[in-house]
Amino acid sequence: MTVEAPETKIVDTKKIACDGDEGALGHPRVYLTMDHDGKVECPYCDRLYILQGGPSDTSK
Repeated sequence: MTVEAPETKIVDTKKIACDGDEGALGHPRVYLTMDHDGKVECPYCDRLYILQGGPSDTSK
């Protein structure tokens, strides 16, 4: 059995809100702030947010 990797989103702001994007099936909205590496992980859905152009952005 394989486990699907959590989703990664590239964002353009250091402060983001995550609600799981599942409507009524999502999770409570949480507000997250990037760390010094330019990334933050949602404690509910494990989605990884990466700051565009930041140290953790490998798509440069």
